[in-house]
Amino acid sequence: MANDVNTVVVNLAGRIDSNNANDVEKDILLKLEQKDNYAVILNAKNLEYISSAGLRVILRVKKSHPDLKITEVSTEVYDILEMTGFTEMMTVEKAYRVVSVEGCEEIGRGANGTIYRIDQDNVVKVYNNADALADIQHEREVARLALILGIPTAISYDVVKVGESYGSVFELLNARSFSKILSTEPERFDWCVKEYVNMLKKIHSTIVPDGKLPDMRETVLEWANFMQDYLPEDKAKKLLALVNEVPYDNHMIHGDYHTKNLELQNGEVLLIDMDTLAIGHPIFELASMYNSFIGFSETNHEIIKKFQGFDFETGKAFWRASLSMYLGTDDEKKIEEVENKARIIGYIRLIRRSIRRKGLETAESRKEIEYWKSELLELLDSTDTLLFSTNELQVEAVKENLPTVLSFIEEHLEENGCYPKDRMQIAIAAEEIFVNIANYAYAPKSGKATVRVEVSKDPIRVIITFMDNGKPFDPTKKSDPDITLSADERDIGGLGIFMTKKMMDNVVYEYKDGKNILTIEKILK
Repeated sequence: MANDVNTVVVNLAGRIDSNNANDVEKDILLKLEQKDNYAVILNAKNLEYISSAGLRVILRVKKSHPDLKITEVSTEVYDILEMTGFTEMMTVEKAYRVVSVEGCEEIGRGANGTIYRIDQDNVVKVYNNADALADIQHEREVARLALILGIPTAISYDVVKVGESYGSVFELLNARSFSKILSTEPERFDWCVKEYVNMLKKIHSTIVPDGKLPDMRETVLEWANFMQDYLPEDKAKKLLALVNEVPYDNHMIHGDYHTKNLELQNGEVLLIDMDTLAIGHPIFELASMYNSFIGFSETNHEIIKKFQGFDFETGKAFWRASLSMYLGTDDEKKIEEVENKARIIGYIRLIRRSIRRKGLETAESRKEIEYWKSELLELLDSTDTLLFSTNELQVEAVKENLPTVLSFIEEHLEENGCYPKDRMQIAIAAEEIFVNIANYAYAPKSGKATVRVEVSKDPIRVIITFMDNGKPFDPTKKSDPDITLSADERDIGGLGIFMTKKMMDNVVYEYKDGKNILTIEKILK
């Protein structure tokens, strides 16, 4: 037995059954004499067996000491307590297997914990919070939700004790993080970017049922409110207005999306570290990504090397390549515009984080805060909205890019519940138009094509716009083929635009500002 302020701990051992239950109860009551106002902990670390007689003893102690808690319960005894409803009546904590991470490879580090590889098959996420059982339960629940919603992720199968804290154990057989791949196989840079963005788009296209995940917008509003005391009044108000303008969005965001949280296992890409899962506008995700690859290391390039395993230039290149692919453009002006929006959110998080960690008390941290603050103020002067669109794709107008165009359109159709027949017809029309641009718009040279997808509701209408700076050409003026003619009499060709006009509800062409602009519209039944 060990006593603490207002707490008394009673150790249970061996068996508690019909033969000794009365003696055990007398011993417990003796130790609880004159401790009516104490919380009672029954430590069951050495308890091997308990019958109904023993359960009655615990129940009587509970009646006299409502704050009773049972700790370090073996799996076998826990099953008995759970079966009989005791886990609902009082706090019952399992005994946890003890794991050491000394000498283990660190494969990931986030705001709430660090992930270590403990053997070839398994990793453990060790939480920073010593009282992390509620955090572990939350992460397991949101990971299951993500898996149900179609996001490939690892699910914790065990909870262990690690030092003074707790950890979740995951099976990740021979898995390698994207950070490890980038640092050891730089030739796979483009592959990593592609897979990284594919997973990001999958996350952001996932609609989350109401109430299942926290709203990141509310968190960012807290950050913006915090900054009211550290910015000039006009800039502080503008920052708050910019965040307030961001609408509610029930699409999933990861919240800590960087290359250490993507694992390649047996050819499958898995998302890990799910405790930051939330809903919200993609700008909040991009802000977190910016910080991971640039923000945290902007004034000290050694930070990313220690955290991600690759150098600052690799991180910067990966961020820009990923942002370009995510936005579907290599237009530097547009990429920079969205990056600057992300930087605003990223900087307020960095400043708040540093101040809350007593950053104003050291010269080095004050210098860092001043740098972030000066960048933030400059960005606030030139930014009128944090919103941006992900509905445009810009590619080289060559037939080899047709799969990319169709995949981009398909993402938007799938997200809006488009029926298979409509999807096929839209895909056929899009193929005919894009291939026509690729073949003729810039011939014999090449150039860019932009594809924009817009979806409106009541009724649901899909509007797809194709734009290029090639030779002016209006395909809608092309005469329709005579489909009553026999095969011998029919001209080869001319069916593409005919099929497009037949399958779409509206096809409109205009030449404006040096651009061919062809818009197709489909009303979904």
